[in-house]
Amino acid sequence: MGKHFELMIADGRFSFSRKTNGNAEEAGLDGIYVISTSETRENLFAEDTVRNYKNLAYVEQAFRTLKSIDLLISPIHHSISQRVRAHILLCMLVYYVEWHMRKALAPLLFDDDTLSEERKRRDLVAPAKPRSSTKKKKCLHKTDERWSIHSFKTLLNEMGTLCRNQCRFKSGGPPFLKNTHPTPHFNPVSSS
Repeated sequence: MGKHFELMIADGRFSFSRKTNGNAEEAGLDGIYVISTSETRENLFAEDTVRNYKNLAYVEQAFRTLKSIDLLISPIHHSISQRVRAHILLCMLVYYVEWHMRKALAPLLFDDDTLSEERKRRDLVAPAKPRSSTKKKKCLHKTDERWSIHSFKTLLNEMGTLCRNQCRFKSGGPPFLKNTHPTPHFNPVSSS
């Protein structure tokens, strides 16, 4: 703020005035940012530089996920460097599996599952706008096929009810395995 105001401080007096010469010039640059890279233009085009900068949001999301309780990884305090590296590797592998699950299950999640295909074609500066199909999905909580829409956590909870039970008759006989029946949108045969 010091560059925008002229301060006059004296014994028992304080006054300030606004500088007018550089403010108009800076006001014209408000909201504009510059991204620079050490790569040459032949190796990395300007659009790719901006796209890669915006993809840093995914890295930040991964670290937020690792630090929160989303992945249900309890904090472990290591003192040996090899154990620290192994723990970080395991955490990243867990996040990698979750990322692939979110991509595969995107039609059943509240996320905009079409945005990733359009990301390369859309304007890099304009904010992303959800498609009408995504707005409809969020409003109705159903897909076009009438499947329930979930958050990732509730979808995992529903999928967690699928199991294989070992059963046996009271009258005797060998035990047998019985699978729970998934709802149609989890059954790969009926969804294809």
